[in-house]
Formats: sequence, C-alpha cells, structure tokens
Amino acid sequence: MSERSYSLLGLWPIINRWKSLVGAALALALVVSLIVALLLPNIYTSTAVFFPTNPQSSDPDRIVEGGKLDLGGRTEDLDRVITIGQSQPVAELIIKRFDLHRHYDTGQPGDDAADDKALREFSSNLSIVHNEREAIELTFQDYDKQLAARIANDLVQIIDSVNQQLTLENRRNVLGLYRTRYEFLNTEYERSRRQLVQARRRYGIYGLEQQSRYLAREIIKVESQLNQAQAGGPGNVAGLRRALRGLTQADGGNVINLENYVRGTDSLAMFTARLTDLQERLVKARGEYETADVTLKGKLSSLYVVQKAYPATKKSKPVRWLIVVGSVALTFALSIVVITLLELLRRTRRMSSAPGL
Repeated sequence: MSERSYSLLGLWPIINRWKSLVGAALALALVVSLIVALLLPNIYTSTAVFFPTNPQSSDPDRIVEGGKLDLGGRTEDLDRVITIGQSQPVAELIIKRFDLHRHYDTGQPGDDAADDKALREFSSNLSIVHNEREAIELTFQDYDKQLAARIANDLVQIIDSVNQQLTLENRRNVLGLYRTRYEFLNTEYERSRRQLVQARRRYGIYGLEQQSRYLAREIIKVESQLNQAQAGGPGNVAGLRRALRGLTQADGGNVINLENYVRGTDSLAMFTARLTDLQERLVKARGEYETADVTLKGKLSSLYVVQKAYPATKKSKPVRWLIVVGSVALTFALSIVVITLLELLRRTRRMSSAPGL
C-alpha cells in the first residue's frame, strides 16, 4: 500500500478533527499573551545627535595660528567617540551616578553578580551608532522617560570630557612650550635692554639722528670760527681748538663727541635692531601664550551637539498587538505540528495492529 501524502489543503480535515484542542490552545495563547502584553512596562527612547570635532583643531597651537574648530567627519574621530561611549568605565560611572543598581533591582553595588547584571542591563538599553550623515546617534531606553533623557545627555557630556582628556596632556605640553618661549624672550629682551643702556652711557649716545645733527652743526661752527680766528679775525684760537678737540676726540672732555659717536654707532645700531626684534617677538609670544592658556582653561567642547535628548512623548515598545498576534500565530503553527505528529503516530499504530502485517 502506498502511503497517503499530505498537503496544506489536506491539513484541514486534521485540524477539524482536533479543533477543540487547537481552539483551546489558541484561546489560552490569546489570554496569556494579552495578560503578558498588558503587564509589560512602556519603554521610552531618548536620542541625542552630535558630531565629533577634530581634536587637532582644539590644540592651542592651532587656535593661536587662527585655525577654526572643524567638525570631525573622519572615521577615526567617529570610532573613537563610539568606543568611549561603549566603554565599561563610562557605563560604570553612569550606573553609579544614577543609582541604576536600585533602578534595575540588581542588588547591592560591589557584588560581582549585581554589578554584572546592572552592566548588562545598561548596555542592552544603550545604542551608539554612526548614521549615514556622518553624525553619531546616542539612544537610551528606559521605562522612565525623564531618566532616559537625562542619562543620554549625561553620556554625551561624559564622552566629551573623556575625549578632551585624550588630548589634554598634549595641550599642556604645547602650553609649556609657549611659556618657555615667552620667558626666554623676556629674559633676552631685558638683557639686550641693559646692554643698550650701558652702551649709551659708555659712548654718550642717546639719540643717533639728533646727535649726528648736533655734532655736525657744532663742529662746522667751531671750525669756521677757528679758521676766522687764525686768519686774524675775532676769537680765541686756543679756546676754539680746545672746543674743537672736545667735539671730535673722546679725551677732549665732552660727553658727546665725534670719536665716541663713530665708535658706538655700529654697536648701538646692532643693539637697537636686536631690541626691536626681541620686543616684537616678545609681544607676539606673550599674546600666543595668553591665548593658549585661555584655550586650555576654557576646555573647548570636542563635540558639536545637534540635538539634545528630550523625554519621549510616546512609547517605543512594546507593540502589544504585535505580541498578541505573534503569540497566537506561533501557537497555531505549533498546534498544527503537534496534531500532525499525533495523526501520524495514530496512523502508524493502526497500520501496525492491522491483521496480515
């Protein structure tokens, strides 16, 4: 005898024979799933959206040079921020800050099992993804919609803080370099200024242009008077010669004289040029150091927040009707399988007990 084959249409007689059992199973599934769906708490979702900035753009040297704060659409910036957000230290900090052990009813903090359960519950409610617009979406779910929004916003702040810490040491080193350069230039400026003052006193030069005009005028005047006196004109020849010697020679008794002026001109020009250059560099170095110091103390944000997390206005799950429909459909499918197996088992026993077999 050939065994009878079964088709989907051929299942209807079987279902009809077992309709009481199938109906009871479906009714039970409907009631149980409905009760479970109604007992499930509403879950609310809060989402924050932000862009990471390029950490190099917040370095003091970049700020000093006039660089702008760039949005970091680079893969390494996105991966770094996501890794920070998903790290265990950040999770433990949030769990402790919001007392999530009590909120999740996992037990006392410090117990390994309780800590692990709280951490797993927290991680299951957290999602940090990189969307198609090169932004990061941080989503947190909880049955308390206010708490979900607060945790999401605090997570963004903690990620920002940790991300800044990664470059803080380098920024401090850069600030130290600016301070060292400023102190060096300040010391050199003071030393060059003292050298210039000493040179002015030594050579009696306090104004190159003014003294050159004075010496030229006085020497020409005294020489003219001396020539007139030597030619028989009015004037004391010896006195005019002493006056001319005082104007032209260093041992002539005059503080301002041509010999010291010529000797000190090159030195004073060099000291003056050096002092002017150091003054310009010192002013620039002081400004750069102050800017870098303000930049470091200001703690520029490493994230550009596009959207803060707000309490949800409607639940995100559970979808109760889907739970009920799914449960009933699954029960119906399992019932078909069970009654089919029972029919096959009954047919097999009947064929085994038939005479002549």
